[in-house]
Amino acid sequence: MALLVRAQRKYVGISAQKVRLIIDLVRGMRAMDAIDMLSHMTQAAAQEVHKVVKSAIANAEENESMAPEDMWIQAIYADEGPTAKRFRPGARGRVKPVLRRSSHITVVLEER
Repeated sequence: MALLVRAQRKYVGISAQKVRLIIDLVRGMRAMDAIDMLSHMTQAAAQEVHKVVKSAIANAEENESMAPEDMWIQAIYADEGPTAKRFRPGARGRVKPVLRRSSHITVVLEER
């Protein structure tokens, strides 16, 4: 049975929809290849996913004595976090809602 290690980053100030676009690119990859790929991407969500993958690798090395070269991304997903509801003035005295979405990013690594 493979050993699983996970890391989670909560309340990231980017919508889960935008984070999922990045996550889909690295799902199933070797962890070190994912780190290299994410470090060269310009999207803000890529930086956040990069942090979580690095954290999962560090957890595996420190707690389970796993080698970084042997780690693969077994599961990675972004769930919706709380939405802050704000309002902006609109035309003719009306109010326009602004929804500031957040997300929770989870990475699960396995040793192969």
